[in-house]
Amino acid sequence: MPNVLAMSFEGELAPSFDLRCLHAGRKAPDGWGIGYYPGSEPAASVLKEPAPTLGSIRSELIKVWEHLASPLMVMHIRTARWGGRSDANTQPFSRGWGGRDWLFAHSGSLERLELKPPSVRMRPSESTIRKAAPFDSSPQLPSSEDEPGVSTRPRSFEPIGSTDTELIFCDLLDRIARHGWRTLGEADPSALRAWLENINEHGSVNVVLTDGHDLLAYADRRGDGGMFLCQLRPPFEAAAFSDDDLEIDLMKRGIKSRVGVIVASTPMEPIGKAAGAWVKLPPGGLVIVRQGQVRARLTPGESAPVAPLPSKVRMPTPTSARTYDVVHRTVYRYEKAIERSTHVFRLRPVHDAAQTLHAHALEVSVDGHARDYEDVFGNRVQKLLIEDPFTELAILARSRVECLDVDPLGQSPLHVRSSIPLVWMPWQRQVLQPFLLPPELAESELAELTEYAMSFVSRNDYDLLDTLLDLNSAIHGEYAYRQGTTTLATTPFDVYANRRGVCQDFANLFICLARLLSIPARYVCGYIYTGPRSPNRAQSEASHAWVQVYLPEVGWRGFDPTNGCVTQTEHVRVAVGRNYVDATPTSGTIYVGGGGETLSVAVEVTPIGA
Repeated sequence: MPNVLAMSFEGELAPSFDLRCLHAGRKAPDGWGIGYYPGSEPAASVLKEPAPTLGSIRSELIKVWEHLASPLMVMHIRTARWGGRSDANTQPFSRGWGGRDWLFAHSGSLERLELKPPSVRMRPSESTIRKAAPFDSSPQLPSSEDEPGVSTRPRSFEPIGSTDTELIFCDLLDRIARHGWRTLGEADPSALRAWLENINEHGSVNVVLTDGHDLLAYADRRGDGGMFLCQLRPPFEAAAFSDDDLEIDLMKRGIKSRVGVIVASTPMEPIGKAAGAWVKLPPGGLVIVRQGQVRARLTPGESAPVAPLPSKVRMPTPTSARTYDVVHRTVYRYEKAIERSTHVFRLRPVHDAAQTLHAHALEVSVDGHARDYEDVFGNRVQKLLIEDPFTELAILARSRVECLDVDPLGQSPLHVRSSIPLVWMPWQRQVLQPFLLPPELAESELAELTEYAMSFVSRNDYDLLDTLLDLNSAIHGEYAYRQGTTTLATTPFDVYANRRGVCQDFANLFICLARLLSIPARYVCGYIYTGPRSPNRAQSEASHAWVQVYLPEVGWRGFDPTNGCVTQTEHVRVAVGRNYVDATPTSGTIYVGGGGETLSVAVEVTPIGA
């Protein structure tokens, strides 16, 4: 059974824990405890029960207690090797540092440890003990008094109980404090792994450590027990795991469609078709997880373990301008003749500072009365009234466009941190209001999507650009591109729950989440060049959809969640609007006749001079 178990999810979850080890006829463990962060607060709550009785009230409480909800949880079953059965000796342990409560749990047994200066010593288990201070005597990491720039203030953390786990927790926190790191996100994973590896010389070390935001897991370097990681990806058919002593059901009280990571000292069997599989961390390996996303992974011998921040991973590199010939052919066919109809075409690409339109021609197979105008969103539109009968209408648009947006996020204001929430002046909000209003959905669905959007904000420390890049990448990586699985009536919540769709659906979801964060976002329709051998070539053979968000002091910038990139010189903009209806390439109204309509669309994007 897992002595140590921890979970990190996007947003809050309220799992049900069934301690089978306390059922009738079973031998109860020495103790158990669970720590969590209610309401995503920095202060942790710890529920412990040393020397539990069969079917204890506390064990029944964690099955059904609705207040046991948090994005991060740490659980430990069985007490440490030494010490009496008391709360002081029952894991997980909690200490306050940097304005947050930290939780620590450990499986294994350590010997020959003492603090420096010696204040609390472990009870010996052997007749002969070699005294050693594992951190300060490490040849890889000298004592803090010898490290330049590291505080030499007196030790701040002292154990209360008599367990090896609490001793190394206090020593580790003291090291973190002396370096001036106030969060796990600020700490050097290489140094953390070096400290834990040094402790490993004194016995078994499989640990989890969290500050309520990040979760660290370290696997014993000698392979003693080990640590296992399971990554969950929605949608879930089931999300429950069990062994002889414990059952965890993530869906019993309603799991949300969120990415998550479970870490355990022993893998647990899935119940039903639970998503995810257990992967054993390599001996001496360390991972850091934030909001269900692995942010750092380090194995022995690695020197650069930290996963770069989203902006550093997904920021586009400057490129050169590109010119394309675009041919867009649309054909409507009807079983019965259309006698009178109007049609609206938004097929003329944008001409502005980031995109130059060199030539454009529009041909329609049926004559009519045409009128060109600019709509309220700045799109060039042609409206056509046809009063002659027809059964086939072919629209052919030819354009030559030069894309000049070679470095879309290279503006100097972007190098200054912009934080969420954004503050808009009243006149700005009035102008941007059409792009700030989320779609009409049920209140419960909007609440769910708001919590989901805030998980990206929290994961990226409220940084605006990092949040947008992370959201863009997450939709690309976690949502399946499946043609024919959605319709124009598919809502952003449907896409979120089912994790599949096409470019239009991903754009709508991105727009909804951005607007719920008070970030102006609009729908963009146009074309994309993916290359002749790209697996995404199908996107080049039809009109494409993506998103533009309004960044303060920068303006509208494009994000393509279908491809997980920031738009540059591969995207050709044609029309924008609040949603698909405002920017659709072709639409119309039939007044007399018609029936049995079929539609075919073909797009060809050809680079010039490539």
